[in-house]
Amino acid sequence: MINKKNFVFSILIIIFVIGCVPSKPVYEEEILPADRLVKRLEANRRKIKTFEGSGILNVESKQIEAKATFEVFLKKPDSLKFVIYGPFGIDLAQAVVTNAEFMFYDEMKNIVYRGRNDSDLLEKIFHIDLSFGELIDAFAGAVNLTDKLRLEPNEYKLTDTEYFITYDDSLENKQSIFEIQINNLAINKYELYKNKNILLFEGIYSDFEMYDRVAIPSTVVIQNKINKQKVTIDYRNIKVNEDIENLKLNIPIDAILKEW
Repeated sequence: MINKKNFVFSILIIIFVIGCVPSKPVYEEEILPADRLVKRLEANRRKIKTFEGSGILNVESKQIEAKATFEVFLKKPDSLKFVIYGPFGIDLAQAVVTNAEFMFYDEMKNIVYRGRNDSDLLEKIFHIDLSFGELIDAFAGAVNLTDKLRLEPNEYKLTDTEYFITYDDSLENKQSIFEIQINNLAINKYELYKNKNILLFEGIYSDFEMYDRVAIPSTVVIQNKINKQKVTIDYRNIKVNEDIENLKLNIPIDAILKEW
């Protein structure tokens, strides 16, 4: 027969031992295999249907070095309005861009430029070589992983705090590397290499806040290394998935219209 005092003492020992065992990290139960991780990341990106942000935009390239206050309004997948402000909140320029066309209003010259959208146009307006989809994602602080949904990564590893996923494209001889926070699935960094050692493109994302359970960065730094182009977006205010009434430009009736 078990002695009652010994039984109670044994239970206390067990409780003490359990209490001394280090607790598992909160995220340990949330570790995802590569395919599920990429699907979650892409699902988070697609949750963001509309985006409004205001802050400071800094552009550095061979053609220009400039800093300005700005506002951006996005309606995914294909509409963007961009406003640049001067001193005392005076508009300097406005642009509305879609997949098919653009309209750009130069406040200083009172001229409206209108034409079809292409990559050359976007580089002239934003001074960085990005496609329209890449521009939308850059302003929303997102990375498009659609083309990775059916691919197995060439390397998949993790630390205590981050996932690292690498994809090799043998046809293009390019390599994509993604660094993702485990706790909130925020993408910290995206790098695109050629020949695995020439850095072509880099996106660095930081200062995350959660919106609709999606981590959105307040600071985005995009660099086209080959063309020596760099854009830094520093948001002071962000709104996500709220109604945007319209994306029309405020153009005076005496503005001069030019087809571009």
